[in-house]
Amino acid sequence: MQDLHKTLELVFGYIKGVWVKKRYIMLCTWLICPIGFVKVASMPDVYESSARVYVDTRSILAPMLRGLALQSNPEQEVAMMVRTLLTRPNLEIIARNTDLDITTTDDDQFQSLIDSLSKGIRLKKSGRENLYTISYTHQNSVMAKTVVQETLDLFVEGTLGKSRVDSDSADRFIDEQIDEYETRLLNAEQRLVNYKRKYNTLLPNQGTFYSNYASANEQLAQTRLTIKEMEQQITSLSEQVNSNNSPTSGTANFNNTSLTTRYDSRIKTLEERLDQLMLKYTALHPDVIETNNLLNSLIASRKQEIETFLATGDGNSPSEIGSIASELKLEISRLEGQVASLRVREVEFSNTAESLKSKLDFVPQAEAELTALDRDYSITKTKYEGLLNRRESTALARKADISSESVQFRVIEAPRVPKIAAGPNRPLIYTGVLAFGFAAGLGLAFLISQLNPVLIKASQLTALTAYPVLGAVSHLNKAHILKVKRSRLLVFLLSSGIILGIYGVLMAAEIMRFNIYARIFS
Repeated sequence: MQDLHKTLELVFGYIKGVWVKKRYIMLCTWLICPIGFVKVASMPDVYESSARVYVDTRSILAPMLRGLALQSNPEQEVAMMVRTLLTRPNLEIIARNTDLDITTTDDDQFQSLIDSLSKGIRLKKSGRENLYTISYTHQNSVMAKTVVQETLDLFVEGTLGKSRVDSDSADRFIDEQIDEYETRLLNAEQRLVNYKRKYNTLLPNQGTFYSNYASANEQLAQTRLTIKEMEQQITSLSEQVNSNNSPTSGTANFNNTSLTTRYDSRIKTLEERLDQLMLKYTALHPDVIETNNLLNSLIASRKQEIETFLATGDGNSPSEIGSIASELKLEISRLEGQVASLRVREVEFSNTAESLKSKLDFVPQAEAELTALDRDYSITKTKYEGLLNRRESTALARKADISSESVQFRVIEAPRVPKIAAGPNRPLIYTGVLAFGFAAGLGLAFLISQLNPVLIKASQLTALTAYPVLGAVSHLNKAHILKVKRSRLLVFLLSSGIILGIYGVLMAAEIMRFNIYARIFS
């Protein structure tokens, strides 16, 4: 309780000290309040114009065209335009369209105008929906409305115009790329055709080189086998002609080779099969051994049948033997001619096989070059077809934009010329000036009372000097002192009343003016 009592005494002491110095309150109020009131009253009126616009980014065609045409994100376009609306290029456009630029005479003034527009034009989004409010404050009400209208037009046209400009730029770029890739595709096709034409016989992917090489080797082996067979026949026929000249032996030899038996066709079939097997397998292969055994058995049977036939005495006469010998010589001549022809074929097939064999080392390189050409052609063709598809998608999207805009602007509230000033808020400023004047006076009085204190009670003297106060002597002329206090109080109340009266008159004037405007334009 004692601490609280001391605190209250201290507070009351401060208040009384300020009250004693109340003349400084009057001084501050008369220095601050009238000047402030005049400044506030002389402040020009400013007018605020605003517009509200709703941006509809929903489109009926968007779900129908999903996956068929290229579609931009309208919300991103609007958001980008909102962020770039108050950039310097757009502010310069607004200044020129509203003729604000003619009020400037140099670059510094024009820069100040751009800065004031950047600070004065406000664009804000209302809630979650795409509802935007554009507002601007100016001393001229018509100019405030004009600036808001130009900003609104720039916002609408800028969003739509940017979409069209981007679409045109994309079309030009795609057309340029299509022309470029078309030229590259034609060049790749021509290189591929020329290469295939030049190395047609070497390209494994064409299916000609290895088949030709294998065919040449097979024909060469077949030709050599045929030559060998005919040479064997010539040797056999020559032996028959040049063998023993006796009729019996001649008849026997002749009949051994020229007589036809029931085994001849089977022997010929087995010989052909044996030739085919020898091309694939060696002499130790089971099929080759089995075929040889069967062939030897048939040859032995044929020989036995001929010997049996000759033993029965059914041989030919000497004249017939001479005729047959002539036929054998003719057969030998025919076989020699065929051998000579086959020799020519053998040389030709051998040269062809050697020529193809010499190119075997170049085939992998030719295949690698062909693969590279095919890869280049495939990549170019894929890019070209992708660009064509992209151009078709872009054209379809443009037609959809023409039939139904992806972004639609609906002006909810058009800008109007304001009739009532939006500022300055003079009542609030008057109140602030009044409060500041009295607060400054109280502060100055408190400061001076602490620097030059006036003792009111004996307890204050005890607190300052630490000496006890034994008694107090009252002033003899107490009535004069009270009269002076009353006069000072009257002067303070009169001063403060005048200041408050001026404040009240100004506030009443502002309220009356507001009411007059409200009645006229309601």
